[in-house]
Amino acid sequence: MNGINRRGFLHLASAAGLGMGMGLELGGALPSAQAAADPPERKSGMKLGLVTYNMGKDMDCPKLIAFCKETGLEGVELRTTHAHGVEVSLSKAQRADVKKLFADSPIAIAGLGSTFEFHAKDPAEVQKNVEGAKEYAQLAADVGSPAIKVRPNGLHKDEPVETTCERIGKAWAEVAAFAAGLGVEVRMEVHGGTGSALPVNVRKMLDAANHPNAKVCWNSNSSDQDANGSIKASFDLLKHAIGQVHITEIGVYQYPWQELFNELKAVNFSGFCLAEIAYNPEPERFMKFYRTLFDLYTGQYRYPRA
Repeated sequence: MNGINRRGFLHLASAAGLGMGMGLELGGALPSAQAAADPPERKSGMKLGLVTYNMGKDMDCPKLIAFCKETGLEGVELRTTHAHGVEVSLSKAQRADVKKLFADSPIAIAGLGSTFEFHAKDPAEVQKNVEGAKEYAQLAADVGSPAIKVRPNGLHKDEPVETTCERIGKAWAEVAAFAAGLGVEVRMEVHGGTGSALPVNVRKMLDAANHPNAKVCWNSNSSDQDANGSIKASFDLLKHAIGQVHITEIGVYQYPWQELFNELKAVNFSGFCLAEIAYNPEPERFMKFYRTLFDLYTGQYRYPRA
C-alpha cells in the first residue's frame, strides 16, 4: 500500500478520530490491502464528487469549488434549491458566468439534480414535470452540465406496477429525446418509496423509455441487496445504463461498498461517484478521509497523490 499498511492506517484513523467522524467500524470496514494495491493497469477511471444535498447545501459556487479543491473532489452535482443558485431563473448572462466559473477551475459540474418526477396518475401533472425537466435540461446545456437527474417518487397501491412504470418511462423518454439535442443526458435516480426504488422496477421504466439518452443514477439503497447482502442481481439489471452513482457512508457497514466498486470497475465505469452525505461539523477534514477511503476501495490509492 505504498508505505502504509492496513494496521497502520487503522491506527492513524483511530488516532485522528476517523472512527467517530465517519462511523467507521475499525474491526474491518476498510477494503482489503489487495484491493488498494491494484496494479496500474487495473486502475479505475471513476471520479469522486459531491452532491450538494446535504453537505454542500449552504455553499455558493465559489465556495463549492474551493471546498472540492481542498478535499480532493473532482466535481459536484448541483441539486436544486440550494445556495449555489443554479436554477432556471438565471438569465442568459448569469448562465454564461456559471459555465465560465467552473470551466476556469479544475472542478466539473457533474450534473444538475432536479426533483421532477413522472409517477402521478394525472396526465397534466406528468406533463408539467416533463416540461419542467426540459427547461432544466436547457439550463444544464447553458451552464456546461453533462446531465440532469430526475426521479420516480413512488408507485400506486391501486394501480399495476407495470402501468406506473410505463408512464414514468414514456415521460422519461420524452425528456431524454429533447435533451439529446442539447447534448445532455437524463439520468433517472433509483429513488422513492413503495417500490419505485427497486432496481427491477427501474428496469421496467428504462425498458419503457427505450431511448439511448435515458440513463440511470445508481443510488446505493439497501433495497438493492438480496438475501445474502449482494447487489449483483440488481446491478446486472441496470449496469448497461448507469450514468452516475450516488454513494453515502462508505466507512460504515451498511452496504456492500467493495462489491459496488468492483462491479463498476467490471463495466469500465469512468463517471462520477457522488457523495450524498449528511453535513459534518468538520467538513474539510471529513471529506479528506472520505477521499482516502474511496481511493482504497477503487484501487486508486497512491502516495503522494498525483
